[in-house]
Amino acid sequence: MSILTFKGGIHPKDGKAMSKAKAIKTLTPKGEIVIPLSQHIGAPATPCVEVGDRVLVGQKIGEASGFISANVHSSVAGTVKKIEPRMIASGAMVNCVVIENDDSYEEYIWELKDYEDMSKDDIRAAIKEAGIVGMGGAGFPTHVKLTPKDDDAIEYVIVNGAECEPYLTSDYRRMIEEPQVLIDGLKIVLSLFKNAKGIIAIEDNKLDAITELKKLTKNEDNIQIKGVYTKYPQGGERALIYAVTGREVNSSMLPADVGCVVNNVDTMFAIHNAVINHKSLYTRVVTVTGDAVTTPGNYLVPIGTSFNEVIEAAEGFKRTPEKIIAGGPMMGVSVFTTDIPITKGSSAILAFRKDQVAASKPSPCINCGKCLEVCPGRVMPSRLATMAEHGDVDGFIDNYGMECCECGCCSYICPAKRNLTQSIKSMRKDILASRKK
Repeated sequence: MSILTFKGGIHPKDGKAMSKAKAIKTLTPKGEIVIPLSQHIGAPATPCVEVGDRVLVGQKIGEASGFISANVHSSVAGTVKKIEPRMIASGAMVNCVVIENDDSYEEYIWELKDYEDMSKDDIRAAIKEAGIVGMGGAGFPTHVKLTPKDDDAIEYVIVNGAECEPYLTSDYRRMIEEPQVLIDGLKIVLSLFKNAKGIIAIEDNKLDAITELKKLTKNEDNIQIKGVYTKYPQGGERALIYAVTGREVNSSMLPADVGCVVNNVDTMFAIHNAVINHKSLYTRVVTVTGDAVTTPGNYLVPIGTSFNEVIEAAEGFKRTPEKIIAGGPMMGVSVFTTDIPITKGSSAILAFRKDQVAASKPSPCINCGKCLEVCPGRVMPSRLATMAEHGDVDGFIDNYGMECCECGCCSYICPAKRNLTQSIKSMRKDILASRKK
């Protein structure tokens, strides 16, 4: 029996029922908006406005400062009050443009050719100008991803509709509410690669989305809808490529090296919005959920809006949460304040009554091998974590520690409750930093 999946993985409680049926609501923020100039992998954008300037919705306020960088745009109309470091979800202080919202929401007019008149270079230029990045969390600039060494070598353009992280439902709502926009966004990307076929990969716990998209693409010879097995981390780039094509990607490779380009659902919507509607990326859909949230739901949020305002839109907390997470529970980050802005990569705000991780006390490894069984990277997490804890860089590299995708499966399954992922992640971060030097 052929099942589209990968080796390893886990089946955590998905928690999606709380927000899955909640239609996307548009949130209109009030007051101050804080827009980070670093919302992507690569060099931070350079501010192209000054304190005192009036800006409009969709106007560029940060210029990409290198090939691996992305433009940043205002999500409101108002006056630039400050350009200064502010905290983001990761805890880092990054340069931000602080705008006082004047509530007019006057839009910037972006002059652009009609799609029918665009060349491939025009499409890529529009995507770059719009500041589009991977919105599944990684934040890799999309115009770079869509500019491989050889266009003709790309055989598959894969839309990642798996949304395997527990509790998250923003991509699902996009697919249910505006499926044709997703398909049209995929067609735009396919127009860049003459040899490529489109695949929209969706976990099989979203059968209604699969059914609707299959119906809309029944006459599309170049697009397939594939149901993949519901398992975490099915939406990981390497795991998804293996599931739908059988091709393997390691840490020293890019998807383009095996003829693939992978984009998130919300990224495809942003591409469509840029090329067809001539709008830059200044909003995203955010799921607000968890057992501490009064009214879980999905919200279209202007980038730079405070977490506090988004939580308020969900009617706040019915009970004081012990843990708040930016992103999913597996790969998101725990935050100690909600006075931080929504960014292009903010997929969710989760609030839980109990902090189960903090309540667990790690104990010595019992050599059960469960972490090895579930690891999608096929490495030995327990050994790598020990090497990381002892600062054994050479041993860590020799045992393929850089192949870890930091998915968290090993920490989830470990009966000893060891902080395996955290230890491995810290070592990987140090090694990558030393390599950059």
